[in-house]
Amino acid sequence: MTNQTPTPDQLEAFGREMDDLRQRVLADLGEADATYIRDVVKRQQQLEVLGRALFYLPPAWPLAVAALSLSKIIENMEIGHNVMHGQYDWMGDPHLNSRIYDWDNVCPGEQWKYSHNYIHHTFTNILGKDRDIGYGILRMDEDQKWHPYYLGNPVYALLLMVFFEWGVAMHDLEVENIVKGTRKMEENKALHAGIMRKVRRQALKDYVLFPALTGPFFPLTFAGNAAANLIRNVWAFNIIFCGHFPAGAETFSQEECADGPDGEETRGHWYYRQVLGSANISGGPLFHVLSGNLSHQIEHHLFPDLPARRYPMIAAEVQEICERYGIAYTTGPLRKQLASVAKKICRLALPDRRTTPEPAPAVHEPVAA
Repeated sequence: MTNQTPTPDQLEAFGREMDDLRQRVLADLGEADATYIRDVVKRQQQLEVLGRALFYLPPAWPLAVAALSLSKIIENMEIGHNVMHGQYDWMGDPHLNSRIYDWDNVCPGEQWKYSHNYIHHTFTNILGKDRDIGYGILRMDEDQKWHPYYLGNPVYALLLMVFFEWGVAMHDLEVENIVKGTRKMEENKALHAGIMRKVRRQALKDYVLFPALTGPFFPLTFAGNAAANLIRNVWAFNIIFCGHFPAGAETFSQEECADGPDGEETRGHWYYRQVLGSANISGGPLFHVLSGNLSHQIEHHLFPDLPARRYPMIAAEVQEICERYGIAYTTGPLRKQLASVAKKICRLALPDRRTTPEPAPAVHEPVAA
């Protein structure tokens, strides 16, 4: 459907409906949600134990890598990401508390929670505010001024995919701003120290301790751990990029988001921006678990603190509400979203072809009251 900008009254009503939906889900949280996440943690731990045990049997190396890869994917996507969003704080379980949990990733949890939970989720897809647009490396929007540097867009994307956990860890250092001279190295001292502590811990675990425990199979175990991290990186990159940057996902200027009487963004417009700045990926139950339910990126951006298992349950209602207000709800299979993202990365590597302003798109046409 073609997106249309709701009137201020419609945005207010839209915001109320989203608030009501969120409150209904919060009121319904209970044992089923707690059992679900504990079961996921149990299965993830079993996969990790299985993978590490199979490294003692060299012929089973591919199975060991597969099990460890699945363990790392589930831990990062369905457990770590969602627990650190505070989705399970209501349980009172110290092992699933957002203030304590730190994931199996070189990016420190505390650092990630600031850059992701606060910066990204507050200013989703606002150019100049949301640094996740291109991660300071890529050109992912036409309104990012083109520079010859961006001719390497496809190469940078490939490297970011392969080393994704490292890219996330380095994200807050704002290296691109240091290069521009708008940020000083001294501002990164605390961040850099935290990253290095986490990197040392992860490297010791994956590339020294566990390989050493397998004795003569050290090289195979070392390679298996590296392969599992690579598979996790590639999977996470593709899920995240397909939820943020395919055709249909929009960006906003800071001026567009100052729609309130005091120059602040209204609650309704915030919800509106979350829907338009996101895209879902269709798939089955296992796919949704392996994606951390970020295959429902629209619902996640709307309600980042709700348990992710609830997103598939409310997706149809969210889509129906959006349709009533003329708000585009973007979704598609993984292959379609991947192709769309790849096309955008390659297209935006090149200079803009527009020489004259285009007519205003339908997105600015108000819905009839």
